[in-house]
Amino acid sequence: MKHTEPFTIIYENDQFLVVNKASGIAVIADRWDDSKERLDDLLNSYYAKEAADAASSIPPREPAIPFPHRVFVVHRIDRDTSGLVVFAKTREAHRYLSSLFESRALEKTYLAVIHGRPAWTETVCDLPLRADGDREHRTIIDKAKGKHARTNFKLLAEVGAYSLIEAQIETGRTHQIRVHLASLGHPVVCDPLYGTMKPVYLSAFKRGWRGDNLEEKPLLSRLGLHAYSLVIPTPEGEAQRFIAPLPRDFRALVNQMEKVTGTIMLD
Repeated sequence: MKHTEPFTIIYENDQFLVVNKASGIAVIADRWDDSKERLDDLLNSYYAKEAADAASSIPPREPAIPFPHRVFVVHRIDRDTSGLVVFAKTREAHRYLSSLFESRALEKTYLAVIHGRPAWTETVCDLPLRADGDREHRTIIDKAKGKHARTNFKLLAEVGAYSLIEAQIETGRTHQIRVHLASLGHPVVCDPLYGTMKPVYLSAFKRGWRGDNLEEKPLLSRLGLHAYSLVIPTPEGEAQRFIAPLPRDFRALVNQMEKVTGTIMLD
């Protein structure tokens, strides 16, 4: 596993790589502000440095896995969502992987901390969505002009006024999980577009908490959504499953939720 901030390469071969990205980094150029840091540029710079280091070593060393000239973006997740992103290293791999995403042949699982305690244990939301549908450039529910979108939700735990849920998306619309959860009355925590930016504090759900309210630091103060698992079928008919470890802040929140419930929520 190769690690550097703000990403970790959790798997790599000569065809593609799987990256666990931090929250706050766009996958590609932001159409509203292309000056911000982006993951594809960071990866290209990383590989350029790896190649230069290999060439300048004495004697020059051959990399165990060939360096790409540049990476090819296969899919995207939101800037403020952490977790798994796949990049191709060759044009052939890019075509193959892109076809898997387009045909919905992959299994994509997210974890989210949401406001409220759902009345359901499992539910499906299939409200059609239209991207850039209002003045704030948000995705909106549009039953007339929206594109088909389907998300399967599963409740994992309830703690105080928050819940941990699993979301499997069958389609990949912009902000799909965030909009669907908001439509169900349970927006993702710290979501400035579809909910509220109010941070999550331990005092909000731990009984008998005796800390100082003025000095308490939030457990989570960014979007509580993480692209956790991805199952990719291979041309040989097998399947590879990749899991992105939770970022420190998300993990800290889940750990505290586990202490309150007394159960292990995640493997």
